[in-house]
Amino acid sequence: MVNLEWYRTFKAIYKTGTLTGAAEILFISQPGASLHLTSLESYVGYKLFERTGRKMIPTEKGKVFYNAVIDPLNKLEEVEKTFQKSTEKHTPTISVGMCFETFQLTLEQYVHTLPFNVIIRFGEYREMLDNLEKGILDLIITPQKGTSTNIVHEAFSSETIVLVGGNDTDIKAFEALLNKGDLNEVEQWLKGEKWYGTTGDMEHLFRFWQLNFNCNPDFRPNYIVPNLNSIVRCLTGGKGLAIVPDFLCRKEVENGQVKLIWQGHTPLQNILYFGNRKKTVYVDEIDLIKDLFRRMMGLDGL
Repeated sequence: MVNLEWYRTFKAIYKTGTLTGAAEILFISQPGASLHLTSLESYVGYKLFERTGRKMIPTEKGKVFYNAVIDPLNKLEEVEKTFQKSTEKHTPTISVGMCFETFQLTLEQYVHTLPFNVIIRFGEYREMLDNLEKGILDLIITPQKGTSTNIVHEAFSSETIVLVGGNDTDIKAFEALLNKGDLNEVEQWLKGEKWYGTTGDMEHLFRFWQLNFNCNPDFRPNYIVPNLNSIVRCLTGGKGLAIVPDFLCRKEVENGQVKLIWQGHTPLQNILYFGNRKKTVYVDEIDLIKDLFRRMMGLDGL
């Protein structure tokens, strides 16, 4: 099925003569505009432009195609503008990408207060960066920075990856081994305990282990649960260990429901970034969400 945005992109390229010019008009990334054109060319079955240097020259079939679609497309865009003017208020829709746990602990409780429509998407960080570049997402919250010159990353907070345990977990032997300074014995003690993990990636556990013991963990968690928030809730019920970001369990630690056991001999920290395209029509909406995050997470800005 053809996507209407492919036609819009085709028209913008035809008018500006470049992918960059089309991307600027449509407020999307240059790779996103290129993807739209490639998809449209694949759909119609022939090339619509010759790529010569920095210019996009329409082919003969491209000219015929333009003449065929321009009037219907203009009429459709006019209908769209008329419809927007006829409504009392046009409500923008913002797409935001983040991990599930971050959403649950921060934005979820405030979604109903936002004066615009919001679509929340979950996924891997690399996938979110790619979707931001393509214009599918408008804002992401991520510990990883991309390299695209079309994306601006703003550091706003940090998280420390820590070892936590249930309140019934006896850590006297662990503390004694730490005082001795024998990390080999510390590692053996940890491997003998019950562990919680998630069905997703185990990046936090692997990075923590590498940093503190200079090797990968050679064990699998005993209990696999859906997400990191589930781990924290399980730990409040008794025994067990897990590696999680500190902000996910800060309230439980303060309330005495979960023990903060160890930050490692070298704390493992992630810088958290907002990521958004440099050119966007949703500046006010994005700024509002950013302000909400700064207040909700209760962490010092960077």
